[in-house]
Amino acid sequence: MKKLVIASNNPGKLLEFQTLLAPLGIEVVTQAQLGIKEAEEPHLTFIENALAKARHVSRESGLPALADDSGICVAALKGLPGVISARFSGLPSNDERNNKALLQAMQPHSDRRAHYACVLVLMRSAGDAQPLIAEGEWHGEIAREARGTGGFGYDPLFWLPDLNKMSSELSREEKDAVSHRGKAIKVLLEKLKA
Repeated sequence: MKKLVIASNNPGKLLEFQTLLAPLGIEVVTQAQLGIKEAEEPHLTFIENALAKARHVSRESGLPALADDSGICVAALKGLPGVISARFSGLPSNDERNNKALLQAMQPHSDRRAHYACVLVLMRSAGDAQPLIAEGEWHGEIAREARGTGGFGYDPLFWLPDLNKMSSELSREEKDAVSHRGKAIKVLLEKLKA
């Protein structure tokens, strides 16, 4: 595999994938660079949405495609925002509005446990009957206020008790080593080597 299309327009995800895939020597292009519109994400699970995105981009590009569906799952909110993490505050949404909506939803709750979930799907072609699927989770808590300037999404609210830091306070290397996406990409790389 010499070239791979990332099925995302999220600049934070793109930077993470480019960094994590660089050692393989695979040319990474984005769906936007190829003029491919984003796929619909109507499904209720990360895996279904990732499959739909990878299949769409592979079909439109004729190239292998890597899709990610990920989000933050909060115990007190029965797993929400989950697959609607990017749209939790409604549309149009952005990170700041989503973070405010999450803080508001968490006000009555003392249970702050949460985890990021990531499902990666690599389809070698649109008709790939056995795509490579990798998952990762990253456990922490929802803080009571935002802090830090790094990362994206809910990172300013994601407290890591073991590290005594917010996700948004980690360096790129620290985050890649412990994050849900970093864990999932390691699983995917092992499957590619096999």
